[in-house]
Amino acid sequence: MTTGTLPEISDLSLQQLIGQMIVVRTSGHLFDHERSYPQWETDQQTLQRWLQDYAIGGVILLGGSAAEVSLKTAQLQSWTDIPLLIAADIEEGVGQRFSGATWFPPPMALGEIWRKDKKQAIALAEEMGSVTAQEALGIGINWVLAPVMDVNNNPENPVINVRAFGETPEQVTELGTAFMRGAQKHPALTTAKHFPGHGDTAADSHINLPIIPHKVERLQQIEIPPFQGAIAAGVDTVMTAHLMIPAWDDKQPATLSTNILTGQLRNKLNFQGLIVTDALMMGGVTSFADPAEVAVRAIEAGADILLMPPDVELAIAAIETAVKTGRLKEERLRRSVARIFQAKQKLNSSITYNFPSAIAPTQTAPLVQQILTQSQQQSPERPLLPSFSEPQAQNLIVVDSLLKSDFLTLNSPAIAIPQSHGYQPIIIDIHQIKALNLHNKPTLAQFFTRGNPFAGVLTNPLDQLEQIASNINLVGLAFYGSPYFFEELMKIYVRVPCHFSYGQMPLAQQQVCQSLWSTKPNQPPEASEFT
Repeated sequence: MTTGTLPEISDLSLQQLIGQMIVVRTSGHLFDHERSYPQWETDQQTLQRWLQDYAIGGVILLGGSAAEVSLKTAQLQSWTDIPLLIAADIEEGVGQRFSGATWFPPPMALGEIWRKDKKQAIALAEEMGSVTAQEALGIGINWVLAPVMDVNNNPENPVINVRAFGETPEQVTELGTAFMRGAQKHPALTTAKHFPGHGDTAADSHINLPIIPHKVERLQQIEIPPFQGAIAAGVDTVMTAHLMIPAWDDKQPATLSTNILTGQLRNKLNFQGLIVTDALMMGGVTSFADPAEVAVRAIEAGADILLMPPDVELAIAAIETAVKTGRLKEERLRRSVARIFQAKQKLNSSITYNFPSAIAPTQTAPLVQQILTQSQQQSPERPLLPSFSEPQAQNLIVVDSLLKSDFLTLNSPAIAIPQSHGYQPIIIDIHQIKALNLHNKPTLAQFFTRGNPFAGVLTNPLDQLEQIASNINLVGLAFYGSPYFFEELMKIYVRVPCHFSYGQMPLAQQQVCQSLWSTKPNQPPEASEFT
């Protein structure tokens, strides 16, 4: 974060106070035509105007290379007199969102290691947090929207799933706070999400408003302890969840509930940091009230920062009107901005992280490799796959969405390694399997399936696999992502070598595909293969 003197809060106008409480989304790409989601990502001209006219307090980024983002963040900071919070959803490392940086396996991989060796899993989580924060700061991102502190005790959860550290409060608390300790070695903000717990849902709050029907006693036993642990460990921000929790509020979702945000989080758990909403363009809250009303109610409930209101100028006008009519008090806004400035002051550090020295995947590859290796699963009997000198076999690659599979390129290991053994790739969307007509050739099937925002439901790949397995010569199976089906899969396909990795990135693909044709221990690949 660029150094700069924060103004006196008393010198801010009402619109500037409101602006500081809003975080908008834009692309990490430098050019507007490269925006992946233009419906949510503000164009540069509009964003510059908002920063200068309304003193917008922060920006959340998605897309672009690490090098490009380092230029973009410097540009954004130059457009405003008040230093910005610049955030990113980098739960799996900076490389998850910005190419060229380190991309870790999902947090649940650490949960898998934790079941075997708690001490080692905790140490790895701490290293992961440190690398993530250091690389984020190296490209100008100062707010890490992680760790996820949800307890994913519902295998059918379509949106949290492997983003969680595990299925028990103890797992999530110990690994999540370890990630925080690593990140806290650097001047970056951390975020516990999604309060008060999005793990036990079978619905996606990006689309609908999930209901957590449990009694208070159960919430206190399962959902709340990880957030208590994060608060005790000094987490900077807590992100709300768009959930209906009747035991605490049967009229308002958590993001808009005074009883939940102020009563439970602020007062009962004594959280003194920043409360940030989950994105306000998500269906779990837009279906509840109109955007202007949502913005005002979130502040009434206790939120300090509104993340991604669908109409920024409408939200600012609605909050301004609420203050002028007495519905909201200006002093209430000043308290939130005081917390925001306190967080920004923490970031206004003399420590400098320079790109590219802070981005060093060649140095972090052994750490990523270790997490992948120790969390990988495979069938007990592991015969090697046959090789062919000519293209005589097929490599069926099944993905959740062809349009969102940025982990696959022409040279990805999941394609290139099987191809070198005579397996020609066929890449399809999982929902296309019913219409697929495969030749009866030796077939390696690779599935990339996991919980994803806006997916709606978690697709069970076993149902899809059964539709084709009887018509092909299945010689190998590789699964990347969600672990919940793997044990059942090994029981069904006892004569087929089965491999599973939590990761979907090229490094995970290389590890799995190498093991399909080799009994040698996996070696870290060359830098060009995992960046």
